[in-house]
Amino acid sequence: MVVLAIFTGIVEEIGTVTKITKKTLSVNLTIRASKILEDVKIGDSIAVNGVCLTVVEYQKNEFTADVMYETLKKTNLYHLNIGSKVNLERALRASDRLGGHIVTGHIDGIGVINKIEKQDIALLITIEAPSDLMRYMVNKGSIAVDGTSLTIVNVMSNQFCVSLIPHTAGNTILGNKKLGDSVNLEVDILAKYIERLLKLSSNTDADKIKEGINYDMLKRHGFL
Repeated sequence: MVVLAIFTGIVEEIGTVTKITKKTLSVNLTIRASKILEDVKIGDSIAVNGVCLTVVEYQKNEFTADVMYETLKKTNLYHLNIGSKVNLERALRASDRLGGHIVTGHIDGIGVINKIEKQDIALLITIEAPSDLMRYMVNKGSIAVDGTSLTIVNVMSNQFCVSLIPHTAGNTILGNKKLGDSVNLEVDILAKYIERLLKLSSNTDADKIKEGINYDMLKRHGFL
């Protein structure tokens, strides 16, 4: 039986990379942490910058996870060095509150920060994203940036903007990001399901179904 780990995008603490062991096409990452290790077990899932990794070793103040080539190639974990700071979150338990939104820990693409602006208490960050991800972006929609659940405040042709409150800026690595830095992006999984259902509906004979899933139906039922 395969169990899918689910996260909420609410970062629990910032960890520090203490060791990187390179193999032929993969690496072992060792990360110093405290809170997330309180109840850790071998095989547990921990999101590192939004990437779901499996704990293969742990000690009192650190844990080790394997990162395969496919993950290195498609996430910003490839750029980590000794001393790099990372966002950490344990997998969601059935009894936990869903404080952010549903995050799977499977990165869809890498974005690049091209603007950072201070606006009163908020920190506005504009991120350029791959074109195939922009279709999932909507104003007031959800996005996970380096594993942090954020609300999209503006969508442009090839970039989007998010706003960080002081708590988020101070308790995640996003508050220390600089222009040109890369970030892991995971779009809202609900948007993917809706897109899939719309495609299936458009390929179905309308005479054989009472009501297909289309834009009109979604709007009538309050989804749009």
